[in-house]
Amino acid sequence: MSAHFPPLARRLDGLRSSAIRDLLKLTARADIIGLAGGLPDAALMPRDRIAAAADAALSDRSRLQYTESPGWGPLREVLAARESDRLSRAVPVDEVFVTHGSQQALSLLAEVLLDPGALVVVEDPAYVGALQVFRAAGARIVAVPLDSDGLRLDALCELLAAGERPAVVHTVSNFHNPGGVTLAPARRRELANLAEQYGFWIIEDDPYGELWFDRPAPAPVATYSPNVIRLSSASKILAPSLRAGWMIAPTQVCRAVELLKQGADLCGSALTQQITADLLADTDWLAAHIDSVRQVYGARAKSLVAAVRATFGDRVTTTDASGGMFVWADFTDGTDTQALLPQALDAGVAYVPGAAFAVSTDYTHAMRLCFTTSDEATLTEAVARLAKAHAAAVHG
Repeated sequence: MSAHFPPLARRLDGLRSSAIRDLLKLTARADIIGLAGGLPDAALMPRDRIAAAADAALSDRSRLQYTESPGWGPLREVLAARESDRLSRAVPVDEVFVTHGSQQALSLLAEVLLDPGALVVVEDPAYVGALQVFRAAGARIVAVPLDSDGLRLDALCELLAAGERPAVVHTVSNFHNPGGVTLAPARRRELANLAEQYGFWIIEDDPYGELWFDRPAPAPVATYSPNVIRLSSASKILAPSLRAGWMIAPTQVCRAVELLKQGADLCGSALTQQITADLLADTDWLAAHIDSVRQVYGARAKSLVAAVRATFGDRVTTTDASGGMFVWADFTDGTDTQALLPQALDAGVAYVPGAAFAVSTDYTHAMRLCFTTSDEATLTEAVARLAKAHAAAVHG
């Protein structure tokens, strides 16, 4: 006898699983070189330093208790100091809110800032985690394309001139996922001015800003306006398992998020927040650690880009790898990257087809490549395998 369960909520209609997460299930084989994931290299995570911080936290049993919904107080103080340096202004502790990774902050913000049907402007190609959040919130999503300087403000201005009034504009401002580009300084200031002129919120999603290779990322968009809510995370510089993300936002936004977080999980992990605070407060050690990560990732990024350009020539264009974790590549010969993927997997290499990030633009010929988890020799071999798959597809 089959069970007949009551229906689920209508908000689930039209939601779909992340294409990237689904792909990673298919590419877990040891014989496949993975360029698909968006994972930091576990070998670069400071295991011993994390263990020492954990021992220190565990020395006091009272620290195993629940903590405050906005986050463990000393961590918020450390984050306020770090963000004050970035934003060139004093960030009060009550404008700092700690979340279970920055993805939770994005999800809670969608509930706080968006009514069903509200307009959200995203970048195209888009961060898929943002698309999932905004679709679940019932938002109307409009995409604005990227170019080499990031979000195209001329296209945003056209939307505004046509009478569109977004509630939120979402931007991955530094070393974009998946586009690999960085929002230019002049555009940051202009975007902030538009937010104040037209009365919308900017969510500046910045998990990659400290992973620069050639020069530091520009001053955050949040430097220029209180209408900017800034998100970041320890996942890419320390370890994802700490699940320590944070939000810098006006006090009224933080208090609204607090109400929702209390209903979701009461509070985050006091233990991992203490560990994170210990590591972030150890400024000399942290600077050296992040610098070593930058050096490794920078060498890998340049190796991947060089291999793609040497192997494919003008058949593929790629972004320059100046930071972050990703390279965005486009076939110029009409190759369908979704159709090519099975042959690439057979050849032993995985990537994410551009269609996974599409909102309104056709990215049939594009792909996202992650360079963080393989050394230079392995990345070169991955490109050779991709070339083998491409040749087989072209010649039948």
